[in-house]
Amino acid sequence: MRAAGGVDPARRIFAVALVLLLLSACAHPRATRAAGKKMIVLGLDGVDPVFLEAHWDVLPNLNRLRRTGDFKRLGTTVPPQSPVAWSTVTTGMDPGGHGVFDFVHRDPSTRAPVFSMAETSPPKHTLGIGPYLIPLSSGSVTSSRVGRTFWQILEDHGIPSNVIRMPANFPPAECEADSLSGMGTPDMMGTSGTFTFFTDDPAEKRTTVPAGRIVHVSITNGRAALRIEGPPNGFRRDNAPAAVEMLAHVDPTAQAARFDLGDQQVVLGRGEWSDWLHADFRLLPLVKSASGILRIYLQQAHPYLRVYVSPVNIDPASPELPISTPAAFSRQLSDALGPFYTQGIAEETSAYRAGLLNKDEFLVQSHKILSDSLRMFRYELARFSDGLLFYYFSSTDQNAHMLWGKYDDDLLDVYRAVDGAVGEAIAKAGNDTTLLILSDHGFARFDRAVHLNTWLMREGFLSLDDPANTGDEELFAHVDWSRTQAYAMGLNGLYLNRIGRENGGIVADSEVQQVKQMITQKLLEFRDPKNGQLVVGKVYDPEAVFKGRNLRMSPDLIVGYHRGYRGSWQTALGVVPTTLIDDNTQGWIADHCMAADEVPGVLLSNRKMRLENPQLYDVTATILSEFGVPKESVMLGQTVF
Repeated sequence: MRAAGGVDPARRIFAVALVLLLLSACAHPRATRAAGKKMIVLGLDGVDPVFLEAHWDVLPNLNRLRRTGDFKRLGTTVPPQSPVAWSTVTTGMDPGGHGVFDFVHRDPSTRAPVFSMAETSPPKHTLGIGPYLIPLSSGSVTSSRVGRTFWQILEDHGIPSNVIRMPANFPPAECEADSLSGMGTPDMMGTSGTFTFFTDDPAEKRTTVPAGRIVHVSITNGRAALRIEGPPNGFRRDNAPAAVEMLAHVDPTAQAARFDLGDQQVVLGRGEWSDWLHADFRLLPLVKSASGILRIYLQQAHPYLRVYVSPVNIDPASPELPISTPAAFSRQLSDALGPFYTQGIAEETSAYRAGLLNKDEFLVQSHKILSDSLRMFRYELARFSDGLLFYYFSSTDQNAHMLWGKYDDDLLDVYRAVDGAVGEAIAKAGNDTTLLILSDHGFARFDRAVHLNTWLMREGFLSLDDPANTGDEELFAHVDWSRTQAYAMGLNGLYLNRIGRENGGIVADSEVQQVKQMITQKLLEFRDPKNGQLVVGKVYDPEAVFKGRNLRMSPDLIVGYHRGYRGSWQTALGVVPTTLIDDNTQGWIADHCMAADEVPGVLLSNRKMRLENPQLYDVTATILSEFGVPKESVMLGQTVF
């Protein structure tokens, strides 16, 4: 029997049901395409295989994965620096593909250092009114990394992802996934983290230290005004930083002080930290302000006031820069968890290096960051139900830099805390979810600091205007470029002074390979004058070792030091000191910026792995493979399973 118009009712019902099914699939593609597929990936920065093997007995959850699943060393990148390595995990490409080669790149036209992970552009059109410039168009912040992320590719196939604190992902890759940017996220000053230390101690003569300001204050009638700088005011012609004033009321008899910031008051005793305080920085009179958050630490009130103020973090509840996708996700996290560190590398290693915080004070601060991270991890783990969850922990890396080989019990406390998080992930994964744990590199002692520009000078590859002009001036202050073939910047990079690329370059294209070979040979013969040990284990030519050809910002050679050696802090900023190699006497006692095979990472899973020598880009291929998604043509690697 047919209804009027000749349509069979059974067919009509079937057609309507089919349409509803298709509409349902279109309305919920993520849940549909990912049904039955779940994966948890934890990134534990800097976890070292040798340290793990020495402490399996007190790391029960990682040890359980080793015994019931699998554990392997994981090949790292050249060079083994975190932004380089995590960019490889993100894109599945080597540095020659994604274009990140160091924490610091250089502008070849000026040889000035540039941040490797993001670029900022001011508004193109402005209107000047007195001291102010009113933008008529938007400025922008863009990632320097090339390539699509694995979670963008998963999204193309309808698979949901939560990607929390992925390094070198500022601003976060555009997608619908819930993501929060990690390493590379600046503070409100636009730096990687600039703290302020206030004191009236006359013995403190410094005004600046690496990544910090020391501000000398006067106390009158028990009160001191503490000026806290925030973002550069892009509305002003001079780009002067906006600032807020915090008043410190010092107790005349007790080791305590009250701090007033806006309508907030906090009383701290000696050795106490505040909770998060909000700071509103006025950019335009009565119109525009920018919100940030900060914490303060009262080191002492008497006999001299000593107050540490953290870098002003982007407020996740009201971010002035993009730190999450969707944009409202950081507010969702803040509503659920309260304020949290948004600065990409928040552990206060710089104040510790400068001697302004001691080891115990550093540990208290770094454990606050770990506590923040564990709280967020548990929130994300509890709401995870489908697709992929990636979560990153920085604490294992930043604490290792300050504790490795000297304070192993303190470092083990950090490993234990992260091992607890691994246990929670194991429980959540159960039998139906793949769990993968990885680190981007391992660790080694950093005992001797190599001044690579000084070595280049002594070997005749770099010349000064006067040989006596060695010293601590940055940015190649006295280099004679008309007689210089090579220079070093960053922690592993060495560049040729090439005609047509560098301003005033002298090395012709026809001479490049010859100069590279001469430098390489001499570096591999370079011995420490103090002990006769070889300093350099490998010298890498990016043209030969990278499969990707995106080498615009690449060094011409990458220096892989032996364990115990690293490029000096001065080398990273274009300094030519008098000495060739110095003992490392700073609090930063360990590192990984050396030959890649000296510092492999780790890979653990709740499943057996067939790949014998996995590399970082294999992790990316594995994630895509688990969801049946083919890797893109530019990607390297294969699944480990």
